[in-house]
Amino acid sequence: MKTIKLTTVKEPTIHEEVAPVFLTDETMQQRKEKILCLMKKAAYDYLVVYADKEHGSNFEYLTGFFPRFEEGLLIINKEGESSFVLGNENLKMVNHARIEGQLYHSPYFSLPNQPMDNERPLSDIFKEIGLATAKKIGVAGWKMFTPKLTDGKQLLDLPYFIVEELKQAAQQAELLNACDLFISGEYGARTVNNANEFAHYEYGANLASSRILRALNAIEPGIKEAELGELLNGEGQLNSVVTIAAAGDRFEKANFYPTHKAVKEGDKLSLTIGYKGGLSSRSGFVIQKESELPADQQDYLEKVVYPYFRAMTAWLSESKIGRTGGELYQTIETVLPKETYGWSLNPGHLVADEEWMSSPIYPESKEVLKSGMIFEIDIIPSIPGYQGTSAEECVALADEELQKEIKEQYPELWARIEGRREYIRNELNIPLSDDILPLSNTVAYLRPFFLAKDQALVVE
Repeated sequence: MKTIKLTTVKEPTIHEEVAPVFLTDETMQQRKEKILCLMKKAAYDYLVVYADKEHGSNFEYLTGFFPRFEEGLLIINKEGESSFVLGNENLKMVNHARIEGQLYHSPYFSLPNQPMDNERPLSDIFKEIGLATAKKIGVAGWKMFTPKLTDGKQLLDLPYFIVEELKQAAQQAELLNACDLFISGEYGARTVNNANEFAHYEYGANLASSRILRALNAIEPGIKEAELGELLNGEGQLNSVVTIAAAGDRFEKANFYPTHKAVKEGDKLSLTIGYKGGLSSRSGFVIQKESELPADQQDYLEKVVYPYFRAMTAWLSESKIGRTGGELYQTIETVLPKETYGWSLNPGHLVADEEWMSSPIYPESKEVLKSGMIFEIDIIPSIPGYQGTSAEECVALADEELQKEIKEQYPELWARIEGRREYIRNELNIPLSDDILPLSNTVAYLRPFFLAKDQALVVE
């Protein structure tokens, strides 16, 4: 078993001036073609894709936008003809959408008390689009259900008023949950990315990891949670999760957000920031050395941190294209037994526009790890009486062909990836799998003691 130690380590390089990369017209066309192919295999006559602010990724995957504070529908028939059903403040977005489509205005998708001009039953719009003749309709919100006690395809996650109007308009049709077309680890269109999509999502992963290191370097007794939160948030980008800067005991009065509480020496501290493409998270103590740990957590490194880092090392070393999610799950279970270390979720999941898309990593999973997948390494130990630890970051899997395409099409991105690989292998001594491309700058960089800013974990 590899030995882990806390020692003096050069901090990783961050990249502050990385510009967003737009998705190309070719990529958007490929996305639509993938969905149409999956629709054909599933024998759907129509695909109805729902979106709101929190659940817009499947919609945005095809359109390039989501309806922000309103709701919206994208409806595609099996020939590829598209229709937009939008509220008052998103009508203009049809002119900017990445695919062509017919616009239908429904003020039911607008905010409360706004004008109800052009009001008519949604079922009338659905009939006009052609759903009355459909025999089988796929309905995609954001959630793919994988229950053991019922049929997940029968569980629809759209608002009731929309589903009822769909039933009224398409009385002969079978309505089935179709989120799997987008996010299933076996065949979902969104789970595998091309070089352009890697460049698009690396922007957020780079930004999150750059900001987490900026915040780590600013930690001192007296700094406010809100000041750390300000350092975490960057470039006006939409967060994929709630920004966390939490000192001491969390969730006081059920609060999630950074406050004006001052960080004190000896505090527990958690930091998290996420954007499209990646999230960075850290947990530890505001101390300088092991002797300053709480009296009842003097073995914190041996009990929590070193085993966690050993599991992180195994994830980075053993993740390879062609392995199954079940095999990777068992690797982590062997190194960091769930019963002992209290983690309860999947030890890694797919990420894109949202922080958690789905996960092929679960017990006995036959889903294959594929070139083009983007993962959050998300292992969360929870041992009663001990502070947690975290170094959650974003990586991708790419075969030789995809790596060559990235190198040729995005040489600056490739240079960042190569620099990150070199750091992980040579500074942290982790035998990184050749299939892994670090999209974050701070992959596996873990400081358990936040005031010891030159100290991090390495494989000895």
